[in-house]
Order: sequence, then C-alpha cells, then structure tokens
Amino acid sequence: MGVRHAREYVEILQELTAAVGQIEEGYTFFEMEPEEWEALHEDDRHEVMEALADDVFFGLGTQPEIEVGKGVIIYNSKHHVIEVSQGDNVIQIVRLI
Repeated sequence: MGVRHAREYVEILQELTAAVGQIEEGYTFFEMEPEEWEALHEDDRHEVMEALADDVFFGLGTQPEIEVGKGVIIYNSKHHVIEVSQGDNVIQIVRLI
C-alpha cells in the first residue's frame, strides 16, 4: 500500500524527524537505554531521529498507527497527513500533499 504523498520526501522527512524528536523516550523504538541516548552527541541524536522518522514513514504504509516511546504516530490517509501525538497533545501534523 504505502504512504501516498505528493510533497518531496526530503521535506516530509525533515518535518517528521523534528516531530519524532519531541516524543519523550522516542529512542526506545531502537531499544536504546536512556544512558546510551544521553551519551550520544547532538548530531548522532539527530541521525537516530532521522532513521526513526524514515522507518516510521515506511512502516505506516503497512500499519496506520505506530507507537514510539511515549507517543503515537498515525497515518490519516483520508486527510493526507501524518499526526504525531503524545498523550492528548498533537505535537505536529505533517502534510503529505
């Protein structure tokens, strides 16, 4: 199926990376421990979050909802958006078209 999008993937990935970077304990998606995350340099943390955003984007093509850390990422195909939420708060809506 895949996530349908008309925007450039690199733009979507940038926004999604920023959004997943705001999710508490998002690094646990890769089974990292807090100490491992804290030991990473900021550039390395960004790379991990970018890899997470990439994995989630393609994962949403097969399952419309993915839990990440203390948040959830939902692909709303009807509205052509990806919603990144934590608790009752929407962190960001990434537009796909």
